[in-house]
Amino acid sequence: MVAAWHGPKPKVAIIGAGFGGLCMGIRLKEAGCDSFEIFDRSAGVGGVWHDNVYPGAGCDIPAHLYSYSFEKYREPGKRFPDQAYTLDYLRRCVDRHGLGPHLRLNTEIARLRFDEPAGQWRLWTTGGDEHVADVVISAVGQLSRPRYPDIPGRDDFAGLSFHSSRWPGDLDVTGRDVAVIGNGSSAAQLIPAIAPRVRRLYAFQRSPTWVLAKSPLEFGRGFSLAFRSLPFTHDLYRSVLSWRAERLLLPALHQGWTARFLRKMAVSHLNKQVPDPELRERLLPDYPIGCKRIVISSDYYPALARDNVEVVTEKIVQVTPEGIQSDGELRTVDTIVYATGFHSTEFLEPLEVIGRDERTLSGQWEKGARAYLGMAAPNFPNLFFMYGPNTNLGHNSIIYVLEAQAGYITACLREMAANGGGTLEARPEALEEWVRLVEAGMGSTVWTADCTNWFKNAAGTVVNNWPYRTARYRKLVRRPQMADFRFTRAPSERTVWVTDR
Repeated sequence: MVAAWHGPKPKVAIIGAGFGGLCMGIRLKEAGCDSFEIFDRSAGVGGVWHDNVYPGAGCDIPAHLYSYSFEKYREPGKRFPDQAYTLDYLRRCVDRHGLGPHLRLNTEIARLRFDEPAGQWRLWTTGGDEHVADVVISAVGQLSRPRYPDIPGRDDFAGLSFHSSRWPGDLDVTGRDVAVIGNGSSAAQLIPAIAPRVRRLYAFQRSPTWVLAKSPLEFGRGFSLAFRSLPFTHDLYRSVLSWRAERLLLPALHQGWTARFLRKMAVSHLNKQVPDPELRERLLPDYPIGCKRIVISSDYYPALARDNVEVVTEKIVQVTPEGIQSDGELRTVDTIVYATGFHSTEFLEPLEVIGRDERTLSGQWEKGARAYLGMAAPNFPNLFFMYGPNTNLGHNSIIYVLEAQAGYITACLREMAANGGGTLEARPEALEEWVRLVEAGMGSTVWTADCTNWFKNAAGTVVNNWPYRTARYRKLVRRPQMADFRFTRAPSERTVWVTDR
């Protein structure tokens, strides 16, 4: 049902057509604001689910959580969606909610500049085209720009090499000698999928990762029947999953009593799946569980224990034309896969963002990205972030956060429209209070322990994660506190905010 929009409609530019950007578009349409465009550099919607097509790609969060609350998961037989299903789910959402006409695909935004006299944003694409918007909403995500390790000789390799998120669609690894560098979630999905087909696989790991067993991929007959015949069971099961995450996993991340329980589960899982004691020792982490993102898999360990797979823990010295030289030996390969993560702590980069008084976002965030509620920054009026600093979850589904943020941003735009249009800019004191709240909860978390993870920036500050319950964040963003913003009315001569139609 479309609501009535009161006041002029802002021209909105949404950057990113993944879960966040599509959710934002859906909420704006429902609110009666259809004056928006969704830009994405890719040829299709989906964000990371469009880009990551490596063998075995999928979601390790249960599908009933990793889906919109307003668009129910439609495959009652499966617990975890694979990449193809998730992408198809998002495409269905686009069709169902009429987002197609708003999409601007194959269009990468390279530069934003705030035009102070006009109170608008100017956007430039990599192709040089210019667009104008009253409001810009960044939904580029935290895991969109591949990170490659700083290894000497990487460009000298004579074979095929690529990041896991840039997997060649026509690649057949059968009979190949493959090196996979990295052992996070992508590697844990990729290695079991290709290990039976390759001739030899070398799994290079800098440090081991904690792994918990994955629930059975298929629901039992009773569950499947209930989901098909009783629609309310979807919401009930979703609530149970969320409650379990908040009550069991979140305390573990704060090093509470469930941390010991999870560690015992992980060690038991390792002992059951890896019979070789020497390999088990190399796969047992020496840091607290949860310091790095926990891998959820029941086939990763068996893949590492295969006869044609070698786990390499020696430091990589260099990449040569023939393969990878470690401290011990040269391992000759014809394919190198970098499953080495993303530039997660740099957020919008390399997008250039210039706000008031020629302030750059990269300069303001040089010592660490900070945004009020994770969504707004001083000196950057009418620029909102979805999945921004300190809004990632280590224990629950990010979809909860994205839905809450979409509702909050829509409410902010409604407030501006009700006052004739203008700009909202987070006040510095509101940001400072927010930062104090985040830091107060961060001190007890396992993320600050002595391990390397993608939540911390170069200075060791956790800039990605939210340390409290999901419900607390949703409560904080239930409605805008306008006193935390500076509102500037639109110039009377401006006509860009369009009238109701």
